[in-house]
Amino acid sequence: MNNPKELLIKERNVSDNEIKEAFDYAIGYRAFLDNGKTEREVVSETIEILEKNGFVPFDSKKKYSTGDKIYKNNRGKALFAAVIGENNDSPKILAAHIDSPRLDLKQRPLYEEASMGYFKTHYYGGIKKYQWTAIPLALHGVIVRKNGEVINVCIGEKADEPRFTVTDLLPHLAEEQSKRPLAEGIKGEELNVLIGSLPFKTDKESEKVKLNIISLLNEKYGIDEWDLFSAELCLVPAFPSYDIGFDRSMIGAYGHDDRVCAYPSLTALLESNGKNTSILVLADKEEIGSDGNTGLAASTLEYFLCDLADTLNLKPHDFIRSIEAISSDVTAAFDPTFPDVYDKLNSAFLGKGVAVEKYTGARGKYDTSDASAEFAARIRRVLDENDISWQIAELGKVDAGGGGTVAKFLARMDMNVIDMGVPVLSMHAPFETISKFDIYSSHKAFLAFIND
Repeated sequence: MNNPKELLIKERNVSDNEIKEAFDYAIGYRAFLDNGKTEREVVSETIEILEKNGFVPFDSKKKYSTGDKIYKNNRGKALFAAVIGENNDSPKILAAHIDSPRLDLKQRPLYEEASMGYFKTHYYGGIKKYQWTAIPLALHGVIVRKNGEVINVCIGEKADEPRFTVTDLLPHLAEEQSKRPLAEGIKGEELNVLIGSLPFKTDKESEKVKLNIISLLNEKYGIDEWDLFSAELCLVPAFPSYDIGFDRSMIGAYGHDDRVCAYPSLTALLESNGKNTSILVLADKEEIGSDGNTGLAASTLEYFLCDLADTLNLKPHDFIRSIEAISSDVTAAFDPTFPDVYDKLNSAFLGKGVAVEKYTGARGKYDTSDASAEFAARIRRVLDENDISWQIAELGKVDAGGGGTVAKFLARMDMNVIDMGVPVLSMHAPFETISKFDIYSSHKAFLAFIND
């Protein structure tokens, strides 16, 4: 095995002051993470932060100039923001996604079985299904009534609120279950969420537990069972972020992928020096292929960039072609417990700084954007000139698997783009782990990029 010191890691002598800065920076990130467990919550929280920093809603009929700060809310689940710079010859984009794996409620979720009430779910994104059993879950989302009224739902985050859970078999009776392949230890249709057991106070009705739950929902939100059809509700882990380790150098939480890159992208935009027009993209649906009108496979970003160019008296396609972009997304941190799936020479390590991936994809580089050597060299220069700790990364061995990011959707618009972000342990699990130093290094790298 190679010693990490022999790998391509631009390590520096990190001062005590820089470690303190990283720890201080992590405080804001943890608050951001705990307050935004769904893409809708992240958009709301981000808009609040933007408006406190002078950003206003984008108006395509206005003309904008140096120093103006604007944002556009895409259906409450994705967001674009921009600082208009002195220079529009080389605009910059920082693009992250804000959706994370979770358990979505089915369109008709509520049922009763064996005098217990349940929600049926359809899992969202790539998960190991067995990891989602026997943990506390919180219900998040929105319900939209026929009259258009939007009801925000969040149950299970406060100390005095109930939680929910997916049950699993006791070991004493799990002999047959234990013979299943790991991927089928829990099947999709077994991810049923336990939500109640008390019957409605009458003996005249069947499914009395279900009726009691409907009654409680009606009492709290004024809804009936049909309102669940026009709802976006999901179950997420019902615990906050935590410091990890005796040295408190890491953070364990749900949703690091990819809010651990969304947050430093946001803070970099807020600290922009105003030299270049800089654009923040927070996208939805990345975990399921970026489809839909809030994902980057849609035309919404291109339309926004065209409208923005018009407000700056620029030719839209020339403006878009001149953009340089970072797909700010996580990568797999080398895990010494499972070394066989990693190429150690090309892996990211926890606590070694921001990870740079020339390409992602799977097996034969499918589903990726492979950055040019020229653009990779530019990124190297920016990172080295700004004395930023960084490392080369790749998502595992060539035929071990892989994954993609939003980079390819930016490349389709003729932009130069490269992947850069934070290494993560236990990616896509209900509880992921990252290094405080890595997220702070990412913030500094993104800031250096947009200011270059």
